[in-house]
Amino acid sequence: MIKRLMENRRGNAMVEFAVSLPILFLAFYGCFQFGYYFYIYNRLESAVRAGARYASLRSYDSSSSTPADDFLTAVRNTVVYANPSGGTQPVVPGLAAGNVNLTVTMTNSVPAQMTVSITGFTINAFFGTWTLAQKPVATFRYGGRYAPTS
Repeated sequence: MIKRLMENRRGNAMVEFAVSLPILFLAFYGCFQFGYYFYIYNRLESAVRAGARYASLRSYDSSSSTPADDFLTAVRNTVVYANPSGGTQPVVPGLAAGNVNLTVTMTNSVPAQMTVSITGFTINAFFGTWTLAQKPVATFRYGGRYAPTS
């Protein structure tokens, strides 16, 4: 009798594996997706921080909160390519200069803060996409030379 019960259990492991494989696959795949999203977000956060730091130390030559074109381009290039002069390979795949926003906060007609943010950037993952609106954001106190042109 015991021998007969043991013979009937031969295929159980294969059936259990076949039933649990999709669940395990989805769990591992979900962990991978989550990790990939945070990896890309971390790279974006580092790029935004570098751009805000660059903007806070560079000479600001506009007399209003609207930065000059060369200033804005250099900040955007710092975020996208990690180089104020520009480049060909973005730090994060799919990131473009149009996704980078710079906000200059003026206090008593002098720059006080530089805020850099990403907007409209979409993280493409295998099972879905996430669009970031004004995230990530970095703000640095302005410490550069203020030299407005007359």
